[in-house]
Amino acid sequence: MAYSSIAKPTDFFNSVLYTGNGGTQSITGVGHQTDFIWVKARSGATNYYHYLQDTLRGTQKILYTNNTDQEAVITAGISTVGTDGWTTGSQGALNDSGDNFVSWNWKAGTTGSGTTTGSGTGKAYSYSVNTTAGFSIINYKGNGTAGHTIPHHLGATPDTIIVKNRDYARNWSVYHKNAFTSQAAPGVLYLNTTAAKANDVNVWGNSSVTINSTVFSLGDYEGTNRNDDDLVAYCFAEKKGYSSFGPYTGNGSASDGPFVYTGFKPAFVMTKRIDNTGGWGMNDNRRPGYNVAHQYLLANDTQLEATDGSWSMDLLSNGWKARYNNGNFNADGGSYVYWAFAEEPLVANVGAGVPATAR
Repeated sequence: MAYSSIAKPTDFFNSVLYTGNGGTQSITGVGHQTDFIWVKARSGATNYYHYLQDTLRGTQKILYTNNTDQEAVITAGISTVGTDGWTTGSQGALNDSGDNFVSWNWKAGTTGSGTTTGSGTGKAYSYSVNTTAGFSIINYKGNGTAGHTIPHHLGATPDTIIVKNRDYARNWSVYHKNAFTSQAAPGVLYLNTTAAKANDVNVWGNSSVTINSTVFSLGDYEGTNRNDDDLVAYCFAEKKGYSSFGPYTGNGSASDGPFVYTGFKPAFVMTKRIDNTGGWGMNDNRRPGYNVAHQYLLANDTQLEATDGSWSMDLLSNGWKARYNNGNFNADGGSYVYWAFAEEPLVANVGAGVPATAR
């Protein structure tokens, strides 16, 4: 039984839907202070970029997962973050009048700073971390030397790490524990592309890779370690009953795809094919709010919400089940990885310990 110490996952992650008003708008109902905000337009006349902001980098400083662009400053964007949401201005990607949006929100919390370790010159870094939820945001400066190590403050080995250079246009580099083959073929995914897993030794380490309960290492790739550039890393460690990062194998069935056990009722699922090209499909428990969950967005693309069934899944009390045979999502024998966060744990070991229900 997947007992969890997190009885209320919405204290740490939540999805919120809203409609733009074209002016100033407060988005509430998040349920926690939002330290990492990811917004995407679902409908409208414009295929807006994904819009990512965090409290460590600061308000109005934006990154986009669908391209390699360096950080931008959007003055009409998110201006304040509160204990139950955030306030945006008239920026179209966040608040175009009449358009529908989804916001995915994570809580970090405890902040601090220090000096990086490993090979080369130590550089300044700052962090915001929530060890209960297994999530940290790290802002650090690169040093251009393979073997540079970055403290992540999770107190556990990260299961996934997402890195972006804020000052230089390079790919988003993603580490996933199940895409890491070996030290010789360390495995990296690029969030802004559909590319299959690449065995690029320059991203996480040129001759060896260190990812442990204290630090993660870097190679000399400009996207993760360009000298004196500012970079950001989003680090996640799996927490039973709250988050799950794992693999699955497709079976090619359009109606009876693979079941993926997570130990909780998912609120959010993102999948990526790693043995071939494929998009980064994003589903959540708000769109449409019942099974089959067929409304999806792509982290690597500006397209509006699609309903063609390509990422259809059932969100169940203890995991999710694929309901389509798109090669991006469920090809027979295809290799995939996923990221998932909970709406409700299967069973919590605090409070009444009531099992999760299906929807």
